[in-house]
Amino acid sequence: MSPLVYAARPILIDMAATLVFYVFLAASGDVALATFVGIALGVAQVVLMKLRGRKIAAMQWTALALVVIMGGATLITHDARFVLFKATVVYGAIGAAMLERGWMGRYMPPIAQGRIPESYVNGAGYVWAGLMFISGLLNLGMTLLADPKLTASVMSLWAPGSKLVLFAAQYLLFRSVARRNAAVSV
Repeated sequence: MSPLVYAARPILIDMAATLVFYVFLAASGDVALATFVGIALGVAQVVLMKLRGRKIAAMQWTALALVVIMGGATLITHDARFVLFKATVVYGAIGAAMLERGWMGRYMPPIAQGRIPESYVNGAGYVWAGLMFISGLLNLGMTLLADPKLTASVMSLWAPGSKLVLFAAQYLLFRSVARRNAAVSV
């Protein structure tokens, strides 16, 4: 597996249910359909991981519980703000978890480990935490002040776009540093 795919895969898997929800809501305007699809994908991801014998992290269980609870509240009340607010809670929880020093180490491809200074890895982790908090605040503001379809449209672009830009910048920086450090050690 290429280092780029190795590093991007967990992020994309973690974001999949939320992104699919946003895309379905933005495209269809149907809160119930988008909610059902988001819940189904979240459940399917956990079931698939269980069937493959993989450990399911506490954050994944928490995200699934939030999808089911907030999605259920949305379906019962016919108010999309519940499920839209879920993303704010998730962004806040993920941002808080990303404040833990060194969390990013498990996302580093083997070829990069030992070639990127720990201070860079830790610093990048804090930048990611900041992005999660900014995303949560944007989502909260949109959820409270805008139409649900507009919120879904904006967040379906912001959620992947902001993370892809940060990921690309970090990847290029880390690749440059790793190459420089590899050349110096030769």
